[in-house]
This record gives sequence, C-alpha cells and structure tokens, in this order.
Amino acid sequence: MAAAEVTGGRLLVVGELCVDLIIDVDGELRFGQHEQLVRATTLTMGSSSAITACGAAALGIPTALLSVRGDDAFGRFLDEELGRRGVTTDRVRVDPSLPTGASTHLTRPDGDRAILTSMGSIGTVAAEEVDDELLAGVGHLHVGSYFLQHALHPGASALFARARALGVQTSVDGNFDPAEEWDSGILALLAHCDVYFGNAEELCSITGRDRFDDAVEGVLDVMPAGGVVIGKLGAEGAVAARRRDGATERIVASTPAVDGPLVDTVGAGDTLAAGYLAARLRGLPPEPALALAVACGTASTRGAGGVGAQPDFATASALAERVAVTRS
Repeated sequence: MAAAEVTGGRLLVVGELCVDLIIDVDGELRFGQHEQLVRATTLTMGSSSAITACGAAALGIPTALLSVRGDDAFGRFLDEELGRRGVTTDRVRVDPSLPTGASTHLTRPDGDRAILTSMGSIGTVAAEEVDDELLAGVGHLHVGSYFLQHALHPGASALFARARALGVQTSVDGNFDPAEEWDSGILALLAHCDVYFGNAEELCSITGRDRFDDAVEGVLDVMPAGGVVIGKLGAEGAVAARRRDGATERIVASTPAVDGPLVDTVGAGDTLAAGYLAARLRGLPPEPALALAVACGTASTRGAGGVGAQPDFATASALAERVAVTRS
C-alpha cells in the first residue's frame, strides 16, 4: 500500500483514561485464599479511547486526547505513556478528588478474557469541554467506550451535531454496556455519526435485533447519509457497510496470516478503529481503508495489552497487502 498524506486534519479523541493490568491466566481461578501462580502480569495503557488515540498516533496521524485522570501513580504513568507515544495531552484534566480508572484483564490462552473495571475518573468527561476552539483544525472527532461516558451522555448528540456543522467527521465505538441497558442516547447520537464501530453483540443489543445483518441495517437506518458501520468480526476480520443508491454495500476484510503467536486480544478492536480512522484521514478508498484497519487490529494481538504491538503506517500497510477484501 502506497503511503498517503494526512489530508483530513487532526484526530480528536474524547473519552476515558485507565490503566490495564493484564494477568495471563492458564486455568480456572480459585478462591478460598489459595495462592495461584500465573504466567505473566503486565501494566499498560488501557481504555478504548486512549488505545485508539495511541494507535492513530503510531500511524502518523496528529492526535489529541480529551480526558480526565487522577493525581496518582496510575495517572502519571498514563500521561508519560501518552506523551511517549505522540498523543497530545493538553486537554487531559487532572482531578485530584478521583483515582485514575483501572481495568484488570484476566486473559486465557484461547484469547477469551474477563474484565474487572474500577471506574474512578472514567466517565467524567463532559461534552461542554469540547469547545469550538478545540475543534478548529480537527478533521475527525471520535468517542470511545460510549456506554462508560456517563457525563458525556446528556450533551453527546449536540456535540456531534455541532462538530458536523463545523465540517468535522464523527465516530463512536460503543463497546460493551456493563449495565446491559444499551440505551444512554446511543441511537440519537448515531443520527449525527459518520462511523459506528461495534461487534455483533453490541450492534444487536443497541438495535434490539437478533441477526447481525439486520442490526447493521438498523444502525444505518438512523445514521446520516454516507454513514458507515464497521462491524468487528473478531478473528474473522471486519465488515464495512454503507448505503449507496438505496442499497446496502458491504466490504468484508479477512484477518491475514501474521508471524508470531497470539499474545492477547486486549484492545485489538480499538486498534482496528485507529487504523480505519487513520485511513479516512489519509483519504484512502473504502477497500484499502478496511484492509488497513484489519491489519492494525491483527498486528496488535502479537503484543501484550492494547498498545504493546501497535504498528506504524509502513508495517500496517505491508500487512494490509495480505488482507483479502471482498465486496457484496
């Protein structure tokens, strides 16, 4: 894949900050005060929003994060990591009254995992913090882990409408709803959303539809003209769906073969989102854009945590050449 200039402006990511503590578990957990040996424990950058921001920055996209962290060791660790990975943190607010959010991932060799999250500073970003001055020069506004962004919910739709009125593209990654209510104004937000990222469970849950294809149609029904749904298919890759001339067009990208063993799948979907947003900001057509996204998500599974193996643009482009893409 030939290099393309970043023509679409900067990326602004709005959302949560937390650390990930990843524990590699081989077997079932035992309680009753049993000490149990595990294969590895890793402290790394967490949160859908920050992982996507780091992934985009690794791909050469000028990226800023608006978020909140605590004034503690975890918060300072995250600030250093974001800076080291090229993400602008001028709008990361420090709230000394809250601890920085933290997620503990219990991962298994088959790629499955359980996630235990303490909210802390997660979900305290408000839509009013995104002013027009901040949006100046931004090409794309992205919100990660929507269902965790409790303070953002009341003003999210108005924020996206305001951004689009200023010529800024918008996207949201819903991720899982811990309350399993699947509302929080998500459908109203999608009316002002250019790209929606979600897996089959998330798409079916927000639309109330049982079949993946029907759920995709339900989301496209409420999105503006030109809206794209990126369906995350896990180990199978991803699908991009949009309406053209009254019909739904689907592009499917399959996961390529990649060197090295699968380490974990933490943040793979968030890095996939970073790849797709980077491709849009570079002006890539739909097929190579989805191929780049799948390549990024695949590459990330070869390192611990969400940011341990995020590729640069040259590496992702080379891997994208091995992604099989079909259109229907």
